[in-house]
Amino acid sequence: MPPFERTPIHGGGRPFKQRKSSVRQRHTPRDRDRRHARDAPQRLIITRTRSSVSATRKQESAGIRSKFPNKIPVIIERYDKEKFLPPLDKTKFLVPHELTMTQFVTIIRNRMALLPSQAFYLLINNSGLPSMSLTMAQVYKEHQDEDGFVYMTYASQEMFGS
Repeated sequence: MPPFERTPIHGGGRPFKQRKSSVRQRHTPRDRDRRHARDAPQRLIITRTRSSVSATRKQESAGIRSKFPNKIPVIIERYDKEKFLPPLDKTKFLVPHELTMTQFVTIIRNRMALLPSQAFYLLINNSGLPSMSLTMAQVYKEHQDEDGFVYMTYASQEMFGS
């Protein structure tokens, strides 16, 4: 018996050609491993970038502290899920060491142009609220990061336990 020959359904002399989009490709576990291996160098680059940022920040804070010995380098970031407070125009501040937290919060509130009725909380290292009577030198001594900066986060609601 002769083998079947495909005859085109649509007429014309060309044989039927399947589209690539209609062919469903199945991925084997080996294909997935290849894709992950292909993505792995990119993850390493991101990791190296993070460590280089830390090294850069260490150098930056050391330069600031040597140039301005009575100033504290502070980085203020907006809470990720914050919806109500506006973003600050800058995130890095050089603050005099004798400034109290109350005065510092007032400066930040003025930069954001908040109304007196709007709530504003400042967290140190995403962990807790500082005492408003502390000076910035005391805050720096207790909460400085390994790169030499003090990291603060601002939000419109209390974030205890999150």
